[in-house]
Amino acid sequence: MPSDMPLPDPLSPETTAAITRAVDEGFAEQTDFLARFVAIPSERFQEAAAQDFMAAALRARGYAVDDWTIDLKDLEPLPGFGPISGDFSRARSVVGSHRPALVKGQSLILQGHLDVVPPGPAEMWTHPPYDPVIADGWMYGRGAGDMKAGTVAALFALDALRAAGYAPAATVHFQSVIEEESTGLGALSVLQRGYRADAAVLPEPTDFTVNRAQVGALWFRLRVRGKPVHVSVAGDGSNAIMAGYDMIRALQGLEVVWNARAVADPVYGDVPHPLNFNAGKIKGGDWASSVPAWCDIDCRMGVLPGHDLAHAKREIEGCVAAAARDHPFLSNSPPDVVWNGFQAEGYVLGEDADPALAVMQDAYGSVFDGAVLEETKMTALTDTRFYGLYYDIPAFCIGPRAENIHGFDERVALASVRDLTKVLALFIAGWCGLIPLRD
Repeated sequence: MPSDMPLPDPLSPETTAAITRAVDEGFAEQTDFLARFVAIPSERFQEAAAQDFMAAALRARGYAVDDWTIDLKDLEPLPGFGPISGDFSRARSVVGSHRPALVKGQSLILQGHLDVVPPGPAEMWTHPPYDPVIADGWMYGRGAGDMKAGTVAALFALDALRAAGYAPAATVHFQSVIEEESTGLGALSVLQRGYRADAAVLPEPTDFTVNRAQVGALWFRLRVRGKPVHVSVAGDGSNAIMAGYDMIRALQGLEVVWNARAVADPVYGDVPHPLNFNAGKIKGGDWASSVPAWCDIDCRMGVLPGHDLAHAKREIEGCVAAAARDHPFLSNSPPDVVWNGFQAEGYVLGEDADPALAVMQDAYGSVFDGAVLEETKMTALTDTRFYGLYYDIPAFCIGPRAENIHGFDERVALASVRDLTKVLALFIAGWCGLIPLRD
């Protein structure tokens, strides 16, 4: 959807130097801000304090802040909607907008998500997950890499432009969203609210690559039901937990079939094993000496771009049904498949993004001595799909170097955060243009 507005003239060496110098001069403050942000636990349905923190930062900088509670009824009819399990009544989105009086460049969305995945047992971390520690150039903490560092880099990139004496010459929406890790409804909410731009950049931790393609994903819950008896006569019952493992093995077989098909895919044919099945959470039973009557297994399956989600869901349901038919107990009590989260299509970045990618290449080359920005294909997914698939907004990710995301001792390389801030600041300047600030 890029506008007909021509791209601004290339930045002068003096302006480039002033912007990158401003990033360096503000980086100590940026690091402190990031540490305070990471220290706020923002797991699913507990994001309010982190959204308060970001909203306050945007207001302090003078942006027009829109902070609203998401109404699921507004989102349910929209493409890309995924069902919610849990209390979504306090879910919020926050957008800070810069709107110049005279527009000279292309508009931009900068989006970061502040929801994080659960850290797991704290004693298995070297440092407490919500007590950020800096060691050997890395910041450790849950969410430091995925993706609070990138979000903060985007915010401080705008700060650096101001410190260098400039403001963007086009509208910029800085969007702080939730639910990226489970449904994407935070991103969908800002689009439902009406926020649009000529491009969207999401600073996910990509180690300075652009994701040209990403898979989709389906979340579902297997509800397996058994026959409870006392363990002394276990053979008279049916163990729902053990039967659940039989269903997992069947779905692992489906994963093999889908990856065999993927070899012929025009986008992912050269990517080894692009589709991953995961049994990510299991709950079941009530008593160690009772054969368990129930077992719930939360699962995730990857889906290739362009593949129909309804057909993929039918295949998964068919796989479970076939496995149950051959099972000694489940043949008469087949598991239920409940769709309970991501209903996400894959996304391939189209040629409409090329003008923005060219500007990003210039910014990247300025920071990395003319190096070429590489493109990759993800075996995961991001919120970019909403913009590119449903709203004709070219969207891509570029972000810092991070390790152990979704794992123990998650960390982000602070030098890469500094470099990312410079790249983003120069990209904003090159894409949106600059307006000199008066004293």
